Amino acid sequence: MKVVLQRVKEAKVAVDGQIVGEIGKGLLLLVGVGQEDNEQDLNWMADKLAGLRIFEDESGKMNLSVEDVGGAILSVSQFTLFGDCRKGKRPNFMGAARPELAESFYEAFNERLRSKGLQVETGKFGAMMDVSLVNDGPVTLIVDSKND
Repeated sequence: MKVVLQRVKEAKVAVDGQIVGEIGKGLLLLVGVGQEDNEQDLNWMADKLAGLRIFEDESGKMNLSVEDVGGAILSVSQFTLFGDCRKGKRPNFMGAARPELAESFYEAFNERLRSKGLQVETGKFGAMMDVSLVNDGPVTLIVDSKND
């Protein structure tokens, strides 16, 4: 499982001009599910992201998590994170999970985050989406469950 995480002041995702998910302060997650991912990856990723200390405390140090600051999550499915660009000029997406598996995995991931008491908004799986954000910092991280 791969996630590109951005600390945001606000973020939203629209499909066909209609906003389907929107948050204020929190995390924008671009979420990719791989063929080899399993429930252990899902749980590890949800736990890691919910507790990752990337928000500033009163001393200006990154010492608080999205849980600690009462932030929200906007989770957007992103199979292109598994694009392999090492050969040729066109990415190979063979490492990405098949859509039917990826969708149920993505939904389970979002439910795991919600079970931690987090507000989780989403895009629309498989749709062409317009994602807008105000990056806070900017802080952008790449988290891969296979590199734990």
